Amino acid sequence: MSQDTNRAKKQPEANASSVIAFLRNRPDFFASHPEALKGLTLPNRDLSDGVVDFQTALIENLRQEVTGLKDERETLLVTARANQQSLSRIHECILAMLSAKSFEQLIQSVTTDFAVMLDLDMVMLCVEADDEGPRILKTPGLVMLPAGTVGRYFGNEQRMLLRSDVEGDPEIFGGGASLISSDALVRLDISKASPPALIAFGSRDTDRFNNSQSTELVGFLTQVLEHVVRAWLDLPH
Repeated sequence: MSQDTNRAKKQPEANASSVIAFLRNRPDFFASHPEALKGLTLPNRDLSDGVVDFQTALIENLRQEVTGLKDERETLLVTARANQQSLSRIHECILAMLSAKSFEQLIQSVTTDFAVMLDLDMVMLCVEADDEGPRILKTPGLVMLPAGTVGRYFGNEQRMLLRSDVEGDPEIFGGGASLISSDALVRLDISKASPPALIAFGSRDTDRFNNSQSTELVGFLTQVLEHVVRAWLDLPH
């Protein structure tokens, strides 16, 4: 192919005249593409006293709007990634429960594996008993609480309690309570034939759990746990 043909195929370079002609033919260009205003140097207009330069103000408002939209987009992307990561972790926990070969393995998965999968410090499964004080059983993460303890944490219809910047409760987290700075307590509705119970998720991060967070994923995880426990123990709802 000849050099002349190559030159003919090259795009002509833009110059002031072509840019002006382009914008005149497309008067709505900046309205449709406000991001193009960013970085432009505008001419200083010598207006008389008391005259407001609406053009400059409009362009500045458009610049701020573009910056705001970009910030909102970045925030949405970060939130979406975090939500996707949380959803993947919940799915992993559910698969671990469904893969348990025995009830003991199920309890071990909940009280041991959940902490790793959810990037937490402690996960405790607490069940009320008739004893006078809390007891941590041989199974790590399983605690027997005195009667009435679960009701003391929750209101009549309340199922979940998210707390930030707190000291971990020794009756729930035992010797690891000093590590816990935020937690999520969820009442478990396993069966009318079973004692009251709760599951506690604990983190050393003071703001890992707080009362402004969405609770759908944690709620779904605990509902699956209730169904799986009922199935293993052959309990009515």
